[in-house]
Amino acid sequence: MRKERIVVGLDVGTTKVVALVGNVVDGMIEIIGMGRADSHGLEKGVVVDIGRTITSIRKAVEEAENMADVKIDSVYVGIAGKHITSINNSGTVSINRPDRIIAEEDVRRVVETAQAIQIPPESEMIHVIPRQYIVDGQDGITDPVGMTGTRLEVDVHIVTGAITAVHNLVRCVETLGIRINQIVLEPLASSMAVLSSAEKELGVILMDIGGGTTDISVFRGGDIWFSKVIPIAGEHITNDITVGLQTPIEEAELVKKQYGTALVDSVSEDDKIEVATIGGDEKKLVSRKKLAKIIEPRVEELLDLAMQEVEDAGYRDLVPAGLVLTGGTSLLTGLAEFASQRYDIPVRRGKMPQGIHGLRDIVESPIYATSIGLLRYAVETKDFKKPEFAGPKRGSIIGKLFEWLNRFFRG
Repeated sequence: MRKERIVVGLDVGTTKVVALVGNVVDGMIEIIGMGRADSHGLEKGVVVDIGRTITSIRKAVEEAENMADVKIDSVYVGIAGKHITSINNSGTVSINRPDRIIAEEDVRRVVETAQAIQIPPESEMIHVIPRQYIVDGQDGITDPVGMTGTRLEVDVHIVTGAITAVHNLVRCVETLGIRINQIVLEPLASSMAVLSSAEKELGVILMDIGGGTTDISVFRGGDIWFSKVIPIAGEHITNDITVGLQTPIEEAELVKKQYGTALVDSVSEDDKIEVATIGGDEKKLVSRKKLAKIIEPRVEELLDLAMQEVEDAGYRDLVPAGLVLTGGTSLLTGLAEFASQRYDIPVRRGKMPQGIHGLRDIVESPIYATSIGLLRYAVETKDFKKPEFAGPKRGSIIGKLFEWLNRFFRG
């Protein structure tokens, strides 16, 4: 018998809000609805105006409902912003029962031990992600339940966020009468959409460059080892173009998308484009090289900041699979080539995964990587598979344990 279920991913970003409706049939996702609205009320991924944010979310949700012909009553919501932090930790418990067989309760206990760390009072846990289990010194174990041992250890990746930022996002969604199934770290969601299991196993950096923030994550051995959000992204490039070419912000964004490149040497001084002037209807001619000279330094700054975070965390030389770029800014001409030349590593733009169908232009665009990743995340939760360790529910102040199967990150 066919097993069918509707799931919704909601990406509330700095420049856009996207609601994707997926129809899940026997584990395969078909995108049947999409709503998109310009985002107002957020700065660098954080809600600063609840009323305007609610309006943007409502518009995207209603558009998705109309296209899919469904009523959206629950969503998986992505979260980012410079308030996001992460840390790796470990925990250990003894197996004292006579048969020494590890049960689910033992797994729960060891993860609880690993998450027992001091976090700032203004923060709460968003995810507690087991990377590997170790039974009597044997590491690399994905699921220890049913194994025999006397000592169980776990390595976890803990993600925290500011309580106010989390709760303001929750309030914006729930005001519309929509229940939040789970708040999900956006780089984690994006990784579900664009990284292969081979890349995660070998070692790879994922850089999701949006409008207001750049989300960075590092995977090794199939698991997430590092995550960070920095408050510089595509809108900073647009602002530089506005100042450099003395053109309205809307025109600067259009020019960036149509004519911009991260490689100054790839364009000629003789290649001219028309650009609108500020405060008038007139157009002026500008060389594409001048535009590139504005873009390239900002791209260099953005990528250097992101790569420095990876280096400071100690993973710069542990990512032979290189760098995968996604998000709207990854579409900038020459960005992948610039990064590859500057850091001497393989660089590619993220491609959408297998097992997702419908609305082809959406499925294939890195602009929607987070939204699509949220749908894949939903399919991997307890509603579709066996129970997993769940993270903080909406409104949680101290955060709750998030049940995870490590193979979530291996597929």
